[in-house]
Amino acid sequence: MTTTVTPPDAPPPGASPASKSKRPRLPKSARAGGQLHGGPIAYAVLIVFTIVSLFPLVWTAIAASRDNQRLAQTPPPFWFGSGLFDKLEIAWKDANLGEAFFNTTIVAGTSALTIVFLSTIAGFAFAKLRFRGRGALMLIVIGTMMVPPQLSVIPLYMMVAKLDWTDQLQAVIFPSLVSAFGVFFMRQYLIQALPDEIIEAARVDGASSWRVVWHVVFPAARPAMAVLGMLTFVQTWNDFMWPFLVLTQMGNPTVQVAVAGLGRGYTPDQSLIMAGALLGTLPLLLVFAIFGKQIVGGIMQGAVKG
Repeated sequence: MTTTVTPPDAPPPGASPASKSKRPRLPKSARAGGQLHGGPIAYAVLIVFTIVSLFPLVWTAIAASRDNQRLAQTPPPFWFGSGLFDKLEIAWKDANLGEAFFNTTIVAGTSALTIVFLSTIAGFAFAKLRFRGRGALMLIVIGTMMVPPQLSVIPLYMMVAKLDWTDQLQAVIFPSLVSAFGVFFMRQYLIQALPDEIIEAARVDGASSWRVVWHVVFPAARPAMAVLGMLTFVQTWNDFMWPFLVLTQMGNPTVQVAVAGLGRGYTPDQSLIMAGALLGTLPLLLVFAIFGKQIVGGIMQGAVKG
């Protein structure tokens, strides 16, 4: 007795070949492994959003290449002038941006490293460890996010003055070593991305708590750590209010403090201010151009694993 195996895509017995051709065929982009392609409307929307996003940066460069008289005219200029590089050179020297870049890199890099490290450990404790008062402590951490930062300026400045840290970088570094948002962010990520079974298996193998953190938690949290590090670095680089209160332009300025000293006078030089702002933005663009692909890839990897 012979058994006939019917292929999955074969028409049922007795069906005509024409019925097979009438089956709806899925488009190539909807099949398994196919690549999705946007239509013309999607591309048009993306182009509009790209232009709107790039316009402030382009306008800053255009304004930096003009003078006050031309910027005051109507309509304003929409193309570059001939004085861009001259203005950039003057802004670099007048604002002492070389030292400001060095100081800001130290402040932003230290804050990013410590916040990522401490937030990952604290987030793991709140997400996976069981201890008394865990919920109350987490509520306190979230509650600190509700307090406006302006309320802490006066007591924080009094502490810095008492420690004689004014016009020193530690006055900016120490208040930004921890972040309630970072703890909450890492906790929410690790709840989904780190299964309890992996932690239990590591403990069965005899791993200590620190070994679990180093070999299990950090690899699982790497995508979120990259995102948190980038957000912290950008926020610290762009921070203005607190550095402006405790630092001076002639002492140890950060980029924002140095740029704030440009164009002072009876009639501020707007193009010089724009040139300083452009120089202060370029390092962030360079960092994102170098590490942006790794960060986006880490986010997608974490989304798939989660």
